[in-house]
Amino acid sequence: MPQVPIIMPQLGESIAEAAIINYLVKPGDTIEAGQDLIEVETNKATMTVTAPCTGRVTNFSAQLNESYIVGAVLGQIEATAEEAARLGFDEAPPVKPVDPDQDPDHLPEIISGSRVEPTVRGLPVPANAVGASYISPRLKARMHELGLSAADLAGIAGSGAAGRVTVQDFEKFMVHLEHQKTSQASSMRVAVADAMRRSWTRPLATVGLPVTLDPLLTHRKTRDPKPGPALYALRALALALSENSAPAGRLVGSKIVLPSSIDVGFAVEAEDGVLVPVLRGADKKPLAELVVRYNELVELARQRKLPGDATGGSVATVTNFGTFGLVWATPIPLPEQTIVLGMGAGRRMPHWDEAKGQFVPVMEAYLTLSFDHRVLDGGAAGRLLQRIAALMQKPEAL
Repeated sequence: MPQVPIIMPQLGESIAEAAIINYLVKPGDTIEAGQDLIEVETNKATMTVTAPCTGRVTNFSAQLNESYIVGAVLGQIEATAEEAARLGFDEAPPVKPVDPDQDPDHLPEIISGSRVEPTVRGLPVPANAVGASYISPRLKARMHELGLSAADLAGIAGSGAAGRVTVQDFEKFMVHLEHQKTSQASSMRVAVADAMRRSWTRPLATVGLPVTLDPLLTHRKTRDPKPGPALYALRALALALSENSAPAGRLVGSKIVLPSSIDVGFAVEAEDGVLVPVLRGADKKPLAELVVRYNELVELARQRKLPGDATGGSVATVTNFGTFGLVWATPIPLPEQTIVLGMGAGRRMPHWDEAKGQFVPVMEAYLTLSFDHRVLDGGAAGRLLQRIAALMQKPEAL
């Protein structure tokens, strides 16, 4: 009779795996569709895996107290031809049970009915390329030997359970790369890639709002040297954080570490990467004092000659993506930071003037604030951004 797999379901939006803690039935038992079969434990709760159909439990291939990723085959049900056809497994071959002594890279694959056909063609990567969501010790050792991370395998279509990338998949991928045109990544590019990979392990979000630049631009004309728009934003951010430094706190375990000094970095494009010089105590020094040091650090960064005391240890970063003609972007905070403030390109836009009762042209740009959602919620991020925008409307106070 046809065999239908018992598959680890998606037990929650952010849950990738669960541990088997109890079997509620035993092999040979007759079960009904929807009946609880296995008790599992996630990092959030204890849940159950239910039967996909009516039939007889053939075996449980998963081991107690072991964790299995979403989509892993946990056992088999002997079902009627009608039940198997309903689920699309009428023509699929049976799945072999897990052998505990088997190479972990050769776990059984999920059965997929032969009647199921893909509906989307020409995808940039294969539809089953889930990447290295689980990496066996053997594969980890091989990757470590070559200096690779899980992110490097994101586009590989695995042939293991639930699309898992096996050692054989990995070696085929490496052989394929040998026949492609490649260039050596610079040390800066590798460092930026590593920082962004670590940053992306957190839940990130972005809020944004438009800000009128006319007061800032008028003030700028009276200054010598002239501050850049990003420096106005940096100073406004520093003052806002001096009023309430909680948004710049970092979550470490169950504690939020608050900054002892408002040191703010700013992104400078350098050859093949980005450097982030830091203005120390940016809340303590007026704009007129900061501008000289700011311009000096920009030049040193472009020459890649930043002094040690001007790098690292900042609580936030400001990036002016408007210099590339971009109106909106979602920058990523550095791994050691919770927030990054972005500034888009200024554009002449119509603005309703209540006093005149008509639209008037203003120079407007978008500010964005990307943040670690574990530390900040949307409301707190929005209030911080509103405060920054308000401070930028009074540049003489910066």
